[in-house]
Amino acid sequence: MGLHSALADPRHNQAMANAYRRGIDAEAAARCALERAGFTVLAQRLRTEAGEIDIVAATPDLLSIVEVKARRTLADAALALGPRQQARLLAAAEIALAEHPEWIRDGMRFDLVLVDAAGRVRRIADAFRLEN
Repeated sequence: MGLHSALADPRHNQAMANAYRRGIDAEAAARCALERAGFTVLAQRLRTEAGEIDIVAATPDLLSIVEVKARRTLADAALALGPRQQARLLAAAEIALAEHPEWIRDGMRFDLVLVDAAGRVRRIADAFRLEN
């Protein structure tokens, strides 16, 4: 099926709309979980030249760049963040901090928030780090 055929297929459009809705719902669940854990959400769906950051959240001493992954199971969600996406998040965070120096805290980390099909939410704090 060519690109035009895929775009014209109503099933494709519905699948895209469903995926978008699941992503929005997962980000809302992640935001609630972060706020319950004492974080203040500074930005959501932050677009940068390097890509989008799902959530930027902070406590007085810690800045968290959060990637949200929604899959059928929490295990599937945990496996969904690959090296290329990690590199994109690192680059996006660098741009975001250059544009928002007021967000800088003593500590900074990259968290992964997982959401499964049943709506369960798990946060993996400090999910990955910059390798030297």
